[in-house]
Amino acid sequence: MNKILLVIQREYLARVKKKSFLIATLLTPLIFPAIMGVFVWIALEEKENQSLRIIEVIDETDLFFMESSEQYAFSSSDGDIDAAKKMVLEGERYGFLYIPKMDISQPGGIQYFGLENPSINLVSYLEGALKRKIEDQRLYEQGIDPKVLKEIRTDVSIQSITLGEEGEEKINNATVNYALGFLSGILIYIFIFVYGNQIMQGVIEEKSTRIVEILVSSLKPFQLMMGKIVGIGAVGLTQFLIWVMLIGTLSSVVMGVLGMQMPQQQAMEMASPEFAQASPDSSELASMLEVISGIDFVALVGSFIIYFLGGYLLYGALFAAIGSAVDSPSDAQQFMLPVTIPLIVAYMGLFVFVLQDPTSSTSFWLSIIPLTSPIAMMGRISYGVPFWELALSMGLLIGGFLSTTWLAGKIYRIGILMHGTKPSYKTLWKWIKSSQ
Repeated sequence: MNKILLVIQREYLARVKKKSFLIATLLTPLIFPAIMGVFVWIALEEKENQSLRIIEVIDETDLFFMESSEQYAFSSSDGDIDAAKKMVLEGERYGFLYIPKMDISQPGGIQYFGLENPSINLVSYLEGALKRKIEDQRLYEQGIDPKVLKEIRTDVSIQSITLGEEGEEKINNATVNYALGFLSGILIYIFIFVYGNQIMQGVIEEKSTRIVEILVSSLKPFQLMMGKIVGIGAVGLTQFLIWVMLIGTLSSVVMGVLGMQMPQQQAMEMASPEFAQASPDSSELASMLEVISGIDFVALVGSFIIYFLGGYLLYGALFAAIGSAVDSPSDAQQFMLPVTIPLIVAYMGLFVFVLQDPTSSTSFWLSIIPLTSPIAMMGRISYGVPFWELALSMGLLIGGFLSTTWLAGKIYRIGILMHGTKPSYKTLWKWIKSSQ
């Protein structure tokens, strides 16, 4: 055990003392907000400097009047199609919208012409505007005044409240839950990949320089593998905890400067139906702030640490095994696919299943299976997960870590001293079955 601790200390201090670690740890919490700020600034500048785009419209039905917006203006004419296309080619018009004569009950044949592929925003805007005009016309033909229908239409906002077993009520917000699940799952995915690759690169480097032959003369290969995995994992955990403290401090400062902090009672009043009618946007903001203030961040961070460590240790052992079996990073590519496929499945499942419906059977199994649970379960936790599911997931994750560690140890103890050969999957299987 003392030898493992010495390896852990060596791996930890060797990385923590690097200037690159300090720079990345301190600047990362500032880099992401800065990048987002730059994107927002660029978007605002583009919106401000963007010229009005004029689209020529030829409407052979005489039913459509296209309303202009801040970005697009419409010019209607009775000219022919060739003349309108010529205007586009000469740069007099940004595009040309052609609406042929058609049966309003079965609209079709509408075309848009332009010098460049239209953006999805433009296509959606045109389709939405034409759809509303067609619906209004069909209502008019049925004897219903579209103006009357427009006046009685209204927006409805539903407040989500979760009931506890003892009858307590807790306000939820799907946007906040989605954001927390998204960030937690993505961070787990990134950490596993980044620090797992560090393990593999470190093992390959020590093996190629023959340093490992000196190390294994005084300690067992399994002790070296475990020390390297735990040491690098401790580096990642240290970095994450520093990020949490920095981001928490910066968030508190920003919220204090912007005056966004408010008592919970005031947030409840702003989230009331009366206030919602007067100021819907402020009510939504107050509801989100109340949800954020009611989140148990201690439990969330604790769960993140457990799943980060469990997922990292599970995959870290496999990355160490791959590094011990090869002599160069290029040789490791053939063994990376079986390891990365479960991570990719968990990553895709996070968006397709977990964040869309966290209570579905697919989301449940993704959060239970050890190879996918670190990412999937972190996507579900913000929505609320029964205790038995959380306990089962963590228990299986621990069992998965022990299994992969045993499996990787069988490969590591032989592969770490093998040089000059390119092992195959058949060779790895022989190493696993070997007892020597």
